[in-house]
Amino acid sequence: MRQFFMFLMGALMGALVGATLALLLTPVPGKDLQTQMQERVQFIQNEVKGAATARRSELEKQLADLRSPRKPE
Repeated sequence: MRQFFMFLMGALMGALVGATLALLLTPVPGKDLQTQMQERVQFIQNEVKGAATARRSELEKQLADLRSPRKPE
């Protein structure tokens, strides 16, 4: 478990460093970059919200099925 946690932390740190370098070395002007990043963040937020809503409805259906009385066979 500890090895997995260390791997995950390393991957996250690598992603953070890579994203920072990409932002610093990009040839796009600041305002354009800011607009692009805001659009990407908004897109990701909408995707996550949609996935969360879909998963919630799946789980609620499963919970309702589990709570319903079972029919004797």
